[in-house]
Amino acid sequence: MFVRTAGERDLAAVRTLLVETWHATYDAIYGAAKVTEITDEWHSIASLRSGLTRPNSEFLVADDGKRIGGMAFATATADAKVILLNQLYVHPDCQRRGVGQALLDEVEASFPEAQTLRVEVEEANGAAIAFYRSMRFLPVGTAGESHETSRPTTLSFEKPLG
Repeated sequence: MFVRTAGERDLAAVRTLLVETWHATYDAIYGAAKVTEITDEWHSIASLRSGLTRPNSEFLVADDGKRIGGMAFATATADAKVILLNQLYVHPDCQRRGVGQALLDEVEASFPEAQTLRVEVEEANGAAIAFYRSMRFLPVGTAGESHETSRPTTLSFEKPLG
């Protein structure tokens, strides 16, 4: 798969990727109905479209010419030296094949002035935590605990760049 900037023509495939990946990852954490509710809101075509034109951001896809196997979306924070990795998802069929690393490498290359890359991960998402640790991200604390008892804690990780 090669990594490239996403375009309007990719949005339907990115949405499908996100819905399938979210159900595979989060049904056991949130339940299928809640995952459907979240993906309908967060991963709507309109929501994804807004990422295409957001200033100081990068919206990437991993594409093999036949399908979108992964996506990433990152934004600069108010401090341009800190980049927030808002999304990095790889379809379950494409995981453990270097797609996530390729997306992460391109995110880092897209923000040459950055010194820190930050990501937040659900504490219950062990596979994502293992991936980010393998990519040299270090835990920096809890991003926030939800007052909803059904919502897991979100952990923050950072990777020094440069």
